[in-house]
Parts: sequence; structure tokens; C-alpha cells
Amino acid sequence: MQEKGLFIVYTGNGKGKTTAALGLALRAAGHGLKVCIIQFIKSLKQTGEAKAITAWSQQIEFHTAGSGFTWAAKDPEEPRQAARAGWDLAESKIASAHYHMVILDEFTYPLAYGYLDENAVLSTFAARPAHQHLVITGRGASDRLIAAADLVTEMREIKHPFQQNAAARQGIEF
Repeated sequence: MQEKGLFIVYTGNGKGKTTAALGLALRAAGHGLKVCIIQFIKSLKQTGEAKAITAWSQQIEFHTAGSGFTWAAKDPEEPRQAARAGWDLAESKIASAHYHMVILDEFTYPLAYGYLDENAVLSTFAARPAHQHLVITGRGASDRLIAAADLVTEMREIKHPFQQNAAARQGIEF
């Protein structure tokens, strides 16, 4: 008997949401399961995780769907269009029964900014293949997203080098 896939949300202001999701991806890949990761919001520059995942390309498919940080966009329509294109890709990956796990990294932002219709998104999540695990990351997960999830972890910042104006570090933040 195949177990039902979990809907997991990693949210909160603390660091570690993407890291936790990527840990699940590596764990699943280690068991030979197929994983699809789609990063929203993050820039098109290749992050450390994107570089490392190429070694797991038989198990993990990786896509960057964001156009960079929304506040840095020259055209305010650009992040909306990037989110829509990313969601179109995500919908097709979720609907295909090919993946055991789909991770939508930084996905709370397109919902919070109103770039995507939350009702339609939640309907797609509810209709996903029964075996498929779905992982969402990002700050400020909505009450409806949290209610729909099976497992929710809130990362809470207690202390961070950013508070002392330290720059983001390669291998830690990107």
C-alpha cells in the first residue's frame, strides 16, 4: 500500500526554509525518488544549491522561475510574469505523476503579493497525485496555506549576522 504524500510548509522569518526543503530533496533522491524543485523570486544567477544538484540530475530536476528579488525589478510587471510562468511550470510538474516530491521554493511570495490566485493554487495542490509530497517555502505563509498543509514548521530568527550588517555568504545564504 502506497502512503499518501505530505503537504509540507516551511515558513517564518528565520533562516533555514530552503535548506530544510533541499535536505528533503537530497533524502528523497538518496532513496531513488524523483524530485522537482522550482525556485520562485530568487535571481537567475546560479546558486550553490543549483550547482550541487547537477550531480543528482537523474533524481532531481531543478528550475529557476524567478526574475530576482521583486523590489529590484525595473518593471513591476516582470516579477508577476515570472511568477505566472513559474506557476504554469509548477502546475504541469505537480499534475504529472512523474515526481514523488515537488518543492516550490519561496512560493509564499507570489501568493502574498497577489501574483497568483490562492484559490486556484490550493485547488491544484489538493488535486495532486496521491503519492506526491509537496513542499512550500517562504516567509508569511497564509492561514489558508497553513490550514491545508499536513506539516508546518515555522523558522524563528533568534540571532543572525545580518543584524550586524554582515553580507550574505556564499555557501550559507546562496
